Amino acid sequence: MSTSFDVLKHTMVPDHQIMSEEEVRELLALYDISLEQLPKIYHDDPAVRAIGGNLGEVVRIVRESRTAGRAESYRLVIKRPKK
Repeated sequence: MSTSFDVLKHTMVPDHQIMSEEEVRELLALYDISLEQLPKIYHDDPAVRAIGGNLGEVVRIVRESRTAGRAESYRLVIKRPKK
């Protein structure tokens, strides 16, 4: 018997959202950076898989923080290198 687990419902997993192309353009312009300068996240990360993230997309990760209130971070989806 196999049961499915929704990783996004776990209390320790913050909200993950795929950003639109327009949102990505605005983000890169705001920080005056290129796409490749963003931190990375692997395509096979359980949260990325759960939201249907694809290579080259940018994921917004929103965490609730006691000190900051709401903290956003951004990750570029990349392929995990072969060993």
